[in-house]
Formats: sequence, structure tokens, C-alpha cells
Amino acid sequence: MLPWKRLIRPLAALLLAAAATTVPATSAAAADTAATSSRGWNDYACKPSSAHPRPVVLVHGTFANSVDNWLGLAPYLVNRGYCVYSLDYGQLPGVPFFHGLGPIDKSARQLDTFVDQVLASTGAAEVDLVGHSQGGMMPRYYLKFLGGAAEVNALIGIAPSNHGTTLGGLTQLLDYFPGAGDLLSTATPALADQVVGSPFLTKLNAGGDTVPGVTYTVLATKYDEVVTPYRSQFLDGPNVRNVVIQDLCAVDLSEHAAIGLLDRIAFHEVTNALDPARATPTTCLSVVG
Repeated sequence: MLPWKRLIRPLAALLLAAAATTVPATSAAAADTAATSSRGWNDYACKPSSAHPRPVVLVHGTFANSVDNWLGLAPYLVNRGYCVYSLDYGQLPGVPFFHGLGPIDKSARQLDTFVDQVLASTGAAEVDLVGHSQGGMMPRYYLKFLGGAAEVNALIGIAPSNHGTTLGGLTQLLDYFPGAGDLLSTATPALADQVVGSPFLTKLNAGGDTVPGVTYTVLATKYDEVVTPYRSQFLDGPNVRNVVIQDLCAVDLSEHAAIGLLDRIAFHEVTNALDPARATPTTCLSVVG
């Protein structure tokens, strides 16, 4: 039998690889902020319209970044008249392009700072947040513990890790390898924070899932292979709407990555949540809307 130390690192590598396969590879050019501005978002000259008075802040997921995660949704929203912004957070030293890896409480502070910048630039009183995976869960720390509820109207989570994940049971293997959890926490704290039952999630969800004054929407897919079981993504509380995409279009086969990256049915539901007064039914035909 191999020594424990020789098993720990391969297990951690397996966990990292499983998560990494849920996002596309990126490039230096794609990570350039100027590239996002040229596509119409992160434009600090944008002023919200009367039709869409709140800027939208997009919060990427684990192993993603402020560009790649939003090549589909950001232009979709810009083309519909929204001022749209995205940030990088959770950076680790020496790890370019792949973000959302640092301790989630610190990432929430980065979001706090970014929202303040967006509000100052646009003159708006509040923002709306749209996040994918970790990006749909992390803002809840900002709302609950950092005063974010005073600056946010709505949080829309796309496949959010609200109550943690077992990565399809993979993380349960940690119990069989002493020290593996410590290695995972040291190497990629955000992954450790998202394991079911982690101290971070215990603190986040203690006393209820929501805070007053914010509306919540969760968009989940029953084919999610990362945040499992998929119904663990749902929130409980007032002003919450939990949606399974397949209830809107039964033939939608999007899994964890696709629902955030390119699913126009999910995108249509995002716009409904951003502007419920003008919401229109979401169906399979929404892919061409």
C-alpha cells in the first residue's frame, strides 16, 4: 500500500481537474479589461437608463474569470440596454487567468469594493448581481455580513453552490485520506469552503438563507454534475424564486458550465429577474429571443 503522503496530492489534483473541466481555457488577450470594454461591458462611461436604472454586476465562478465566464451573458444584457460590469476575484499568487480560488470571505470583500466603484461611477443607488456557481453563492456573504443588502436590489444565482457540493460524491473521498482536506484548503481555499458542511458554509447559512430587502432568484439544471445534488442550490426564505430550467424547456440539456456560459433560456430568465415588471414567459423558443 502506498504511503498516505503519496495519495494526498493525486487526490487533490483530481479534485482540481474535475472543477477545471467545467470552465473553458482562457487566453491573455481575453483577460484584458480593454477587451471587455470593446464588447460593451465594463464601460465606466455607461449611465443607467430609466428603463434599467440599476447596473448589473456579473460574478464569475471557481476557476473562471471576468471575461470568459460572461462572453455569452454580458453582450446579451448590453444589447438589451443594461450597464454591465464584471470583476476578477479570489486570485492566488502565481496563478494567472484562473480565479475564484482564494478564501471566499476575502472574495466577498473584493466584491464589496467593486460594487462601491460601480455605484460611484454610475451614480446608481443599487446594483443587481448575477453570479455563476461560486459567484452565485459568494455574494450572499457580502449581503449578510458586509452591508451589501443596502447596495443590492437582487441576486440571481446561476447554478450557485449555496449549500455546498460533494462534486458528485468526489469530496466524500476526503474522509479516507488524512490530511487531504488540509492540503485542499491550503492550495485552493475556495474549493474547501464549498464542500458540504464546511465552516464557511455553516456560518453563511446559519440563521437563514436570505436577508431582508433583497430579492433572490436561483436558476438550476437537473443535469448539474458539479453542485450536487442540484436542489441544494435552492434558497429558502421570503422574496425567493427557485427555478429548474427543464421546467421551462424540457429539452434543455445544459449542465453546470453551459447554463452559465451559453444557455439563452437561462439568460432570458435572468432578464425576467432583473426586470420582473416586463417579464415574458420563458420557453424553448427563448433561445432565439
